[in-house]
Amino acid sequence: MYKRFIKRLLDLVLALIGLPFFGLLFLILAPVIYLTDKGPVFYTAPRFGKDGRTFRMYKFRSMKVNAPDLRNADGSTYNGANDPRVTKIDRIMRKTSLDEIPQILNVLKGDMSLVGPRAFLGTDKWTYNQMDAKRQKRLSVRPGITGYSQAYYRNSIGLEEKIEYDCYYVDHLSFLLDVKVLLKTAVSVLKHENIYVKTGEDIPAQRDKQEVSK
Repeated sequence: MYKRFIKRLLDLVLALIGLPFFGLLFLILAPVIYLTDKGPVFYTAPRFGKDGRTFRMYKFRSMKVNAPDLRNADGSTYNGANDPRVTKIDRIMRKTSLDEIPQILNVLKGDMSLVGPRAFLGTDKWTYNQMDAKRQKRLSVRPGITGYSQAYYRNSIGLEEKIEYDCYYVDHLSFLLDVKVLLKTAVSVLKHENIYVKTGEDIPAQRDKQEVSK
């Protein structure tokens, strides 16, 4: 009952409550983002959603225009303290997770939930049917603005560990677990915990493909 109906109802109610906050934040951040590095206010990219359906996920842009796509050895997105692609205002947004707030719009549209596994980056070269069982399992529920691995570990663990914890969340999904994840997310954001990867300060080699306005 909770997984099928109540969770979605709570998502809608809480997202509607948070909508005025998003509007106020937009009025404050939009001109700052634009004036800091001339370009779009939002960054949107295809993501894999529930059952492998793709959607466009919204974020406040936290990188310079035409920033190169840097990845860690496991294929996950690079996120380091000395990342040259990030501007000063963007560093503040990342530490406070304010760049994630526009995903409230995705929740209202039904693409995402407040709590769920982190959304995979969509790609034409990798389809849902090509994913292994664990990756398909984590897509059996809507991706979340925050999630179990995001709240407890953020960027301090590798991609495969995140997938394991996401599968744990899917297996134990409940109202109580969602409340715990939301509370832990608040604590992690306030304490600025596990913001960056713990693999040193070396910047990995960039991929051939360039991403526009991450």
